Amino acid sequence: MSKTSFRSGNPAPRHLPWYVRSAARTWTCAPPPADVRDFHAGLPGYSPTALTELPALASELGVGRVFVKDESSRLGLPAFKALGASWAIHRVLAQRADRGGGPVRLVTATDGNHGRAVARMARLFGQCAQVFVPRGVHPAAVTAIEDEGADVVLVPGAYDEAVRRAADAASVGQGSVLVQDTAWPGYERIPGWIVEGYSTLFAETDGQLRAVGVEAPGLVVVPAGVGSLAQAAVAHYRSRRSESPPAALMSVEPDTAACVLAGLGRGEPVSVPTGATTMAGLNCGTVSSLAWPYLRDGLDAAVSVTDADSAGAARDLAAAGVSSGPCGAASLAGARAALTGDGAAVRRSALDVGPDSTVVLLSTEGAAANPHLDANPHGDEESR
Repeated sequence: MSKTSFRSGNPAPRHLPWYVRSAARTWTCAPPPADVRDFHAGLPGYSPTALTELPALASELGVGRVFVKDESSRLGLPAFKALGASWAIHRVLAQRADRGGGPVRLVTATDGNHGRAVARMARLFGQCAQVFVPRGVHPAAVTAIEDEGADVVLVPGAYDEAVRRAADAASVGQGSVLVQDTAWPGYERIPGWIVEGYSTLFAETDGQLRAVGVEAPGLVVVPAGVGSLAQAAVAHYRSRRSESPPAALMSVEPDTAACVLAGLGRGEPVSVPTGATTMAGLNCGTVSSLAWPYLRDGLDAAVSVTDADSAGAARDLAAAGVSSGPCGAASLAGARAALTGDGAAVRRSALDVGPDSTVVLLSTEGAAANPHLDANPHGDEESR
């Protein structure tokens, strides 16, 4: 893809695919529902995931403090996805109960984490699940979904084809509901509930930061696939109108599938071809239609990183005691790309990041979420 440049007209270093929007911190939106975290707190096994401070990374990045939000164990699963799946399924079942509905077959497509979360929550709520899995997913990931009690359908095509197959399957009969974590025109309500579910992650982070004397972060770095988690970050931080100065928000994608970065550079959603990447959960060619307005108006910056960048970040996080898969480690790789190296002074200024800033990195999955790293990584997902 072509290199992007600052919206202000200042060129980014040519070796770093990069975008920045100086007006993002003035944009505001409505907050997520206040009752989402209370719902999650009532689920079996709920506890806030760890927020781990890593002083060595703060020194490396030239900032005051660095914290990693560690999603390697969330409601018994190795990724954050259960937050969105549980809230969305809760809303689906509540709505059907109001209409006198019976049992539900919950249908979805996945490259691993989302499908397993839907299957787990379907079992918890006494429902059945059908999960469409595209090519390239490691058999261990498929087995993990099956072990949750789901009916798994293997699709010989890529992720987009699996989504189409899941949508077709859910449209047959009155007892099926598609629970997909990406939106398109005409299908946005349930993806919106999934995004609302992610708000618990940020509410937890607020409390954990305050407990160590930090009122608000200066920069939050979020891995992005179709943009749903990044949308949740924007909705959380851009709805806090009284916060000054507001946090800067930056998305990170694989350089082989940077649909958010490409769209921001063009000023409109675009689809990009995807290639093989170890960041399988971020291997998305099209941004969610629901997420796009939030990302366009509320993200300060976007950057893309290589598999080697992510692998190095995962190794460094592991050495510091944080289990992180390539998708989760992308946040550290992105922070390194933006805050260090050639042109870093310009990028740091654009993000208003200085030696006293607090940086929060979202590590969205643990190493256990990636059994397919030793395989040929052709999964075309997934909905961060």
